[in-house]
Amino acid sequence: MKLKTEPKVLKCLLAVNLDVNIWSARRKLQPSDFAHSQLPPEKLASLGSKRICNPSELKVFGTLKARAVSLLDKSGVRFLGGWAVPEAKAVEIVKGLEAIQADFNKAKDAFIGHYDQAIQDWISNNPGWEQMIATSVVSANYVSKRIAFSWQVFKVVNPTGKKKDVLQTGLQSEVSNLGGTLFDEIAKVAKDAFNRSFLNKSVVTRKALSPLKGIQQKLTDLSFIEPRVAPVADLIDSAIKRIPGRGAIQGNDLLLFQILLMNLSDPASITKYAQEILDGRSKEDILTGLLGLKKPKPKGKKKQAKNANSNLESYGLW
Repeated sequence: MKLKTEPKVLKCLLAVNLDVNIWSARRKLQPSDFAHSQLPPEKLASLGSKRICNPSELKVFGTLKARAVSLLDKSGVRFLGGWAVPEAKAVEIVKGLEAIQADFNKAKDAFIGHYDQAIQDWISNNPGWEQMIATSVVSANYVSKRIAFSWQVFKVVNPTGKKKDVLQTGLQSEVSNLGGTLFDEIAKVAKDAFNRSFLNKSVVTRKALSPLKGIQQKLTDLSFIEPRVAPVADLIDSAIKRIPGRGAIQGNDLLLFQILLMNLSDPASITKYAQEILDGRSKEDILTGLLGLKKPKPKGKKKQAKNANSNLESYGLW
């Protein structure tokens, strides 16, 4: 069931490009570096380069970049080397990026402020290789120019003019794939959530639902991308609303989320259910069917659980 996004969705989207530069703290190995009869230790040199600063000093920048990527993944879908985000969420996203940028710049100032000492500490902690490191040290100003955090938000429009059909080919191909890309991203999050929080569990806390709620919100925000997106968001919302408002999740409630996440992990499977909803099948009927139950009953819970367990076995979960 091929997903195809129409070009008109560009009217509702903005593109975000994230541009984060992190100094590698590496320099190319030189012939003079091999004056020793032995090779440098692995922590100091590998793959034709040498470290001139402790990599742990730069770890914070990678962490902050990951935060920015997570923020954009949460609300957007990968597009043109960056992300396509709902125009209605753009200001919120930019405010999030601004907060991360502030932390990034603060960490940069702190690192540059003690850069010279960090280099001296690295030299001292690698006795016997002092000269190899010292000959490749660069200035704090050089390093400062290679650590930066920025982004750009822009509107993507189709080319116009007499040759617009030719000019639009590449862009239309990218736009057409947005729906499929979105469901592929959802599938990865669902699979990770299942393996991390639901696999082989007989009871979970409500915190385990956080990734599922995130999926539901992302699909809701991007529901205009493809007709089958909104039904999936509604299906997840209905599943969450079926359970009590507090307390641990277990029994048939847990089984439902396990099977739902397994289906979300397979784009073909979940789009099939979305199409069934568009064709008139109720969300409650689908959720009940996932558990292998004909209809909810107040009695005979042991029999219901047995049927649900059999359905779960078919997914290879038990």
